[in-house]
Amino acid sequence: MKEIRMPDYNHSILNTITSILKHYNVKTNHNSLEVLDAKLNKNYKNVVFIILDGMGEHILKNISPNSFFAKNDVDCLTSVFPSTTTAALTTYYSGKPPYETGWIAWSQYFKEYGRAVDMLAHKESYKGDSLKDANVDVFKTLVNYEPVFYQIEKASPNVKAYEIMPSYSDRRAARTIKADTVEEMVENIELLCSTSDKKFIMAYCDNPDGIMHKYGTDSQEAKDFVLDTENQIKNMCSNLDDTIVIISADHGHLNVENPHSILDYPEILECLYMPATFEARALTFWVKEDMKDIFEERFNNLFKDEFWLMTKDEFVEQKHFLGYGDKHPKVDDFVGNYVAISISDSMINLGNLLADGKKLKKSTHCGLTKEEMEVPLIIWE
Repeated sequence: MKEIRMPDYNHSILNTITSILKHYNVKTNHNSLEVLDAKLNKNYKNVVFIILDGMGEHILKNISPNSFFAKNDVDCLTSVFPSTTTAALTTYYSGKPPYETGWIAWSQYFKEYGRAVDMLAHKESYKGDSLKDANVDVFKTLVNYEPVFYQIEKASPNVKAYEIMPSYSDRRAARTIKADTVEEMVENIELLCSTSDKKFIMAYCDNPDGIMHKYGTDSQEAKDFVLDTENQIKNMCSNLDDTIVIISADHGHLNVENPHSILDYPEILECLYMPATFEARALTFWVKEDMKDIFEERFNNLFKDEFWLMTKDEFVEQKHFLGYGDKHPKVDDFVGNYVAISISDSMINLGNLLADGKKLKKSTHCGLTKEEMEVPLIIWE
């Protein structure tokens, strides 16, 4: 068991975006961050928010402890839970926690399709089938939300809100710029900030997350990316006027040392009436009513030192892992009657017999360790 870090919805990435929304007069029921509020109150022409996927506080400390990012690191926040891009990036884009959006993890079961769906890819989870011909588009009807870009422009009509994102990503703003490299991202930020109008710019980069999945948190590849990105952003900042730059992450990362496959545990599969979903470090199970006690005993005998097993009520309502607010109506559909969260360096691969084999990730996230849960708040003025 490693040191765990519970989500703190008064001191998390949710509160970062709440400060930004508050600055632009958007009404919100969530708390902001005082340290960021004070900086934003200086009323800069440009507010730039850069999200580096996976660059947790501990990644930064290990790779670049004394340079530009570290010198401007003003706070350590928690991610939301699960500590994964689906939940965290949607929190940034919506200004709401997973409890309110229904965006929880990579794979979620939709009764409307009778299938588990990869939330960000919009594909069936096990075979990768497209859902484009489905009678209902759940992303437009059931788990849709108003992106912060539109919220900001409605509340502050004198402000233009932009997003900068990889070319494969869904468009969430009226003003969207595609950038597939840090160099492209930086060039577009500089260009936008050179104009005279007031603007908010949110820029998302899908690394170092992808690099660490492939090579690990302590790899030379991850180190090279972080240092190069840091240098490019530092140079960019020196060229900006009347601008505040906020840099953070969606979650951190942890090297996986003990991978399991759920297919290797028929005694667990026997207890389920449908496949587990979510992710390999945070799983939700649909357990047969007459096998709950057996399931708890078997699971804990196998994984008690690696995973924290809890009931749905404990996960959602007692511990408030998904946050607070107006509960999204699909949460009860998405969360099975049990949830297991990794508190170690273990994972349980959710592949099933229909799925092609996938390479194991050397590093990943979605668990409850401090390495996954803690992210930096970097502010440059």
